[in-house]
Amino acid sequence: MSTAIISEPISGDKAYQVRARAALPLLVRQAEAGAPVFYSDLAEELGMPNPRNLNYVLGSIGQSLERLSEAWKVKVPPIQCLVVNKNTGLPGEGIGWFLVKKEDFATLPLKQKRAIVEAELQHVFSYPRWQEVLKALELEPAISDFTPFVKKASGGFGGGESDGHKALKEYVAENPKVIGLGANTPIGTTEYPLPSGDSLDVSFNSKKIWVAAEIKSSISAEGDIVRGLFQCVKYRAVMEAVLLTESLPQNARALLVLESKLPQSLIPLRNMLGVEVIEGVSPKNG
Repeated sequence: MSTAIISEPISGDKAYQVRARAALPLLVRQAEAGAPVFYSDLAEELGMPNPRNLNYVLGSIGQSLERLSEAWKVKVPPIQCLVVNKNTGLPGEGIGWFLVKKEDFATLPLKQKRAIVEAELQHVFSYPRWQEVLKALELEPAISDFTPFVKKASGGFGGGESDGHKALKEYVAENPKVIGLGANTPIGTTEYPLPSGDSLDVSFNSKKIWVAAEIKSSISAEGDIVRGLFQCVKYRAVMEAVLLTESLPQNARALLVLESKLPQSLIPLRNMLGVEVIEGVSPKNG
């Protein structure tokens, strides 16, 4: 049975309803930022050890928005489709109940699923009443002012490249599998130049996808990691522009690769910016 059907709206005291009330403001933040979020990343921000339990949480949110749509007599887009699987880039199958009620979403071809979800995402991103939705459900907006972090990141930059950074960069270039790339991925290129004047720490470029890895070693301070998040946003935009000028599909990813763990304080910023972070990558683990 679909979790959309057995989940109840967010006003109750069950664990998934309490989590749904915490999750919806975060999804509104993501919608207003125009950034989907991975199941695992949202679960981490909510302090949930098992991302699979988000199915009931998102079903509860969906039920609440359906009720609100009935009360307002106008459709509120299913914001829960912002939460996607890291491998497929698609929401869970339960979203189908809210998108194509007369069809079984799970049986649709992948291409058709992507088209349906992409169209719905545009509705979610352009919907102007998300703050009204929170108010109607008596929820406070998520705090999304990261000014202190941004100011810290905008301060002084470090000196030359450390030995640790260089070693980690070369390790990632020679071992694309440690950042989740396929076994057939060619060895990466370090210090790959972009026409913007920037250089990618590591570039993996194939006919299907272009992946950049921004590297931060274990000695990187919080401000440097924040800079890395923003660098990924910039690099992805520049890479897509380069692909556009080459008449190639704009299929680019920019990952932040950390030798250490992402600070807990930066999880909301990572999610809002839509940056994929790979943690705990070290030549010592190779």
